[in-house]
Amino acid sequence: MRTPMLRKLSLVWGLGALMAIALGTNQPAEAQMIQTSTLSNRLRLDGFLNDGVDPNVLSQITSVSELRDVQPTAWAYEALKSLVERYGCIVGYPDRTFRGDGALYRWEFAAGLNACMNVMERLIQENVAVLREDVDKLKRLAQEFHGELVVLGARVDNLEVRTAYLEDHQFSTTTKLSGQVVTALSGIVSGDKNNGTESITRNTTLGYRTRLELNTSFRGDDDLFIRLSSGNLEDYGPIAGTFQPVLGATEPEDGNLSNSVLYYTLPATENIRLWAMGAGGAFDDFTNTVNVLDGDGAFGALTAFGTRSPIYFLGEGTGAALQGTWDRLQLSLGYLAPAGNDPSQGEGLFNGSFGTIAQVNYDFTDNLTVALTYSYGYNTLDTSTGSQRSNFRYFTETTFGEAAKTSHNAYGAAFSWQLSDHFVLGGWGGLTKARTLNSIDLADASIGRGSLDIWNWAVTLAFPDIIKEGNMAGIIVGMQPWVSSSSIVFPDDIATTDIDSSLHLEGFFQWAVNDNLSITPGIVVVPNADYNNANGTLVMGVIRTTFSF
Repeated sequence: MRTPMLRKLSLVWGLGALMAIALGTNQPAEAQMIQTSTLSNRLRLDGFLNDGVDPNVLSQITSVSELRDVQPTAWAYEALKSLVERYGCIVGYPDRTFRGDGALYRWEFAAGLNACMNVMERLIQENVAVLREDVDKLKRLAQEFHGELVVLGARVDNLEVRTAYLEDHQFSTTTKLSGQVVTALSGIVSGDKNNGTESITRNTTLGYRTRLELNTSFRGDDDLFIRLSSGNLEDYGPIAGTFQPVLGATEPEDGNLSNSVLYYTLPATENIRLWAMGAGGAFDDFTNTVNVLDGDGAFGALTAFGTRSPIYFLGEGTGAALQGTWDRLQLSLGYLAPAGNDPSQGEGLFNGSFGTIAQVNYDFTDNLTVALTYSYGYNTLDTSTGSQRSNFRYFTETTFGEAAKTSHNAYGAAFSWQLSDHFVLGGWGGLTKARTLNSIDLADASIGRGSLDIWNWAVTLAFPDIIKEGNMAGIIVGMQPWVSSSSIVFPDDIATTDIDSSLHLEGFFQWAVNDNLSITPGIVVVPNADYNNANGTLVMGVIRTTFSF
């Protein structure tokens, strides 16, 4: 924070004044030292003395002539010369400038003040005499800064009062509470389903999602994370006949409060961190999704697909994970079971459905990150993004009355490249090779086992801090998961693959009203909804409002 009432040449006089106050000639050395130390401690309480000032920013000088921008005609030249050459407690910038006419930063004031006080303390301890003429000059100059010193003392007193109040009224000494409320005014304004025979319901809805999060640390480097969630923001998938318009903030809990996420994380070594996921774990909890638009539905992208690659939706629940970081390389491994707490037959941690993930991230530069991801799972094929057929278990259950048992191997690659302060290019691509593990017997037919290939890709354009800091604009172009080929044969000439092409087009502008409120209008356009030309174009409008504290 700048201090506009002071200029750096004024600092020279101010340092002298403070030294004179700390050293007053009529006090014994012991008393002088105690008074100096007391002032130093009070300034530390206010943050003026910062022992962590970067030594690369300032450079010690031994003669005022070394400062290229200080002329003998400067009004504070003599005072500066005295402090430099007699006491050696003034520093300059590495380019040998003092920048006396520049606005003063608090840490610059802190560095100079601390240096001079330390020098004078040492001189007193060593019984080194201080020139009387300097003391007289400094006493006279003390009057110049009397007002600033009074203000400084008042600020310290105010901060002490505020600190005491916060300590008495803090939520917890170990737990930090944060919260978030997301509301979405949304509706589908055009689109068809069921081979174009039925229009998608055109209703404007207002739904919400609330989260209260508790982060508790017992040793400083660990975290017990608890999330309480509630909401009524419905899933658009069943209404639209496709999962392509599903919003990232979907929370169809009918207002019921639940402990949606619980995990504990701590470092195992200097480079490796461990997670124990008690409930509601997700791959993105411990894996970098490499998408600057990933705001978990509250910020950034509006849809689930725009938020992150579908490969991160192939697992959830209870399990364990680790993340290792070595310079520019990062490795993430995880295992999650959706019914890990269920002791019934065919469920639990290892006898039921599960998903695993392994990812390697590499930062080629500070602005370019690339990730390679692999996922294997059993009965966790559905991602709630893309076509109905790509969510194969959902498709077979709603169409034939039984969810097929599946296993999958998924492969993904993603990148994020920040080309400037206000433009980030990103994207991903993925292939999921799935197979069914059982036949489905129908009244007059049977669906045999087989395999299917599911693809997806996206390109993202992000414009952070556009117009003002905190804003974000984004464009997502891609193809949500679709079944490109399949060896499974359905009865009644039901298509086993997604027939046509269908793009995902999404655009939004996130306006940061302040630190706690943002408003994000946006639009989602899906030509040939559910990868069927007969369905026409689905268009959905959204206005998202996010409150956070």
